[in-house]
Amino acid sequence: MPVPKGSTLDPERTRATILETATAVLYERGLDGIGVAELCTRIGVSKETLYRHFGTKDGLVEAMLEARSERLTHWLARAVTAAGDDPRDQLAAVFDALQCWYDDPAFRGCAMLNAAAQHHVEAVRAITARHLDRYLELLTGIADRAGAPHPHLLGRQLLMLVEGATVVAAHQDRVSAGEHARQAALTLLSAASRTGLAARLP
Repeated sequence: MPVPKGSTLDPERTRATILETATAVLYERGLDGIGVAELCTRIGVSKETLYRHFGTKDGLVEAMLEARSERLTHWLARAVTAAGDDPRDQLAAVFDALQCWYDDPAFRGCAMLNAAAQHHVEAVRAITARHLDRYLELLTGIADRAGAPHPHLLGRQLLMLVEGATVVAAHQDRVSAGEHARQAALTLLSAASRTGLAARLP
């Protein structure tokens, strides 16, 4: 990466810049859609610099997936918080945020699931599993606050709607996938809330 004359090298900043630039390229082209030489040209670094900071291309991919997962889950968590205290509003906010993502011309599906489909290796599968666990924790929390009798089960059902909508948006219908999943999710939440309330009545 070019360094202006008179400036000092900052390894952490260089690593972060490589990661940010490479993330956009790898998400657009796919993990197997670009070789190391072209990737280095696109992000403006030498192979030596890439390897010094990430060890291998696989090391860069794993770092990219971890960073992207963290960013996405924090983004959804902020949407939930901003929606207020009503679990229905919180759940609706999740799918409204996802639909905004689907509407972005740069949308190419879930990077973690894309990576797991392309690379059947333990490291990538583990990152994908952790990513889904983060989503599950967020959705289970909403289910719990709504009074669902089995919040973890409802959380898993909501997770299936989230990931299903993302797959459909990537491959079939990005215009309404989020809205259709939103309606189904709110129906599930309402039914679970009624069941929980009935169970608590004397």
